[in-house]
Amino acid sequence: MKKHIVIVGGGFAGINLIKSLKNDKRFRITLVDKNNYHFFPPLIYQVATSFIQASNISYPFRRLFSNYKNVNFHMGSLLKVIPESKTIETDTGSLTYDYLVVALGTESNFFGMENVQRCSLPMKSIEEALYLRNHMLLNLEEAARNKDVTQAQKLQNIVIAGGGPTGVELAGMLAEMGNYIAKKEYPEIKLSFSNLYLIDAMPTLLGPMSETAQKTAYDTLKNLGVKIILNVSVKDYVDSKVILSDGSSIETETLIWTSGVIGREVPGLPEESIGKGRRILVDAYNKVEGTKNIYAVGDICLQLTDENFPKGHPQLAQVAIQQAKNLAENFKRIEDEKVLVPFSYNDKGSMAIISKYNAVVDLPKFSFKGFTAWLTWLFIHIIPLVGFRSKIRLALDWFRLFITNNPSIRLILYPKRNTSKQ
Repeated sequence: MKKHIVIVGGGFAGINLIKSLKNDKRFRITLVDKNNYHFFPPLIYQVATSFIQASNISYPFRRLFSNYKNVNFHMGSLLKVIPESKTIETDTGSLTYDYLVVALGTESNFFGMENVQRCSLPMKSIEEALYLRNHMLLNLEEAARNKDVTQAQKLQNIVIAGGGPTGVELAGMLAEMGNYIAKKEYPEIKLSFSNLYLIDAMPTLLGPMSETAQKTAYDTLKNLGVKIILNVSVKDYVDSKVILSDGSSIETETLIWTSGVIGREVPGLPEESIGKGRRILVDAYNKVEGTKNIYAVGDICLQLTDENFPKGHPQLAQVAIQQAKNLAENFKRIEDEKVLVPFSYNDKGSMAIISKYNAVVDLPKFSFKGFTAWLTWLFIHIIPLVGFRSKIRLALDWFRLFITNNPSIRLILYPKRNTSKQ
């Protein structure tokens, strides 16, 4: 009989696991996801800043699987895993499995700060990116009308918490759009009141990357007018004031949170299988510790068996993709009664775009920056997109936008629900 593999989460790990097992007659696969589409998280900040459409980085699961004879899609949110009966419960029904693969990824970590969690603006999903886009555009419109200097400044100040790749890329994008667009389209706004802050508790930006990348990011953002505050963390957000660990505060209506992530909760797994950062502890083959036939891949798992990464792998797309492909091969090996292959991460480097025509790329043996790095970043971020049409559309949009410096999708759109239906 076909073995039923249930995969929870349609991110990089889930999609690549499915691709590696597609049309294999030994397996029946069901993907469970709360959304009906896959999206590309590294470019979500460009959706939030009105640079590209959400559809540029999204692709419907059912269309993706239309030619896969052994794959089904179940739209729903995971509620609980019941290992004893090999069952999962979702908010739209229950599913039984032979193998369960948890690939839920992470969510924003607010480190227990309730006000920050309630009032800041994270950017981990398409919905959050679109909400952030609306929020910033509405603030600009209100600032254009507002005659009160204090309130106008509060509306125009933007604070980004987190100096990793997402925070740096977002800061660079916002700074350039302010310089190119705000002066032209918002003549009522006194830009001398506008401040863009980038805050990080570490002594450098882009902490995990090379010194070349860190210095380039710092100098470039400084030249763009970003106010960089290092060795300081956000402690609270009260009455439109960001309270910092050094006792100072910044008045703003916009606190964007890119400061950390934590594994999503998976009720039903044994407590001893949950490690640091709520990541799921797995063995060398990505099987969840203390369980049978349950696996975890991608950002949500913590694997301590790779001798080159004794503290666990970085939470990067490449790790998720490679783990998924290795797990797919091991599923085939289980069926063929062959020896399993432990996972070993092949580090291909990391990169970040800082501004137009300027990026930094860290490869295993050397680093480079500038225009060549920027072209490399563009190429690398187009390749993983699902669908040939999405790749071409994004490439053409980028070409037009980088030449004109004027994205035209700054639309404030409100989804409206029909409340007359009961």
